[in-house]
Amino acid sequence: QLQLVQSGGGLVQPGESLTLSCAASGVTLDYFAIGWFRQAPGKEREFVATISWSGDYTHYAYSVKGRFTISRDNAKNTVYLQMNSLKPEDTALYYCAAPSPGTLIAGRFRGEYDYWGQGTQVTVSS
Repeated sequence: QLQLVQSGGGLVQPGESLTLSCAASGVTLDYFAIGWFRQAPGKEREFVATISWSGDYTHYAYSVKGRFTISRDNAKNTVYLQMNSLKPEDTALYYCAAPSPGTLIAGRFRGEYDYWGQGTQVTVSS
């Protein structure tokens, strides 16, 4: 059974950077696409970024494109979300997610993902 364990996050000032990690246990991530989502208080959970199993394909929400980078190290069974030039509106609980086994590319819809990390808080405030 795939389990996703997140780390990183915290409190930063506007303009600073953070890196979130999403590590898999129980199953290798080699044949899973991975997505990142976020949920701000009182709002729906929204798509942030996704990466294919090989890392060759990535896709970003318009609001983070050019500032966030999703990457993966399959040897470490880990996917990363590098967040630069953070803004107060990036404040949210961030989740990594995986689709069903063997899904090599996934999109922006929550329904495509079956496994979720525990969530990690990112707060951007001066």
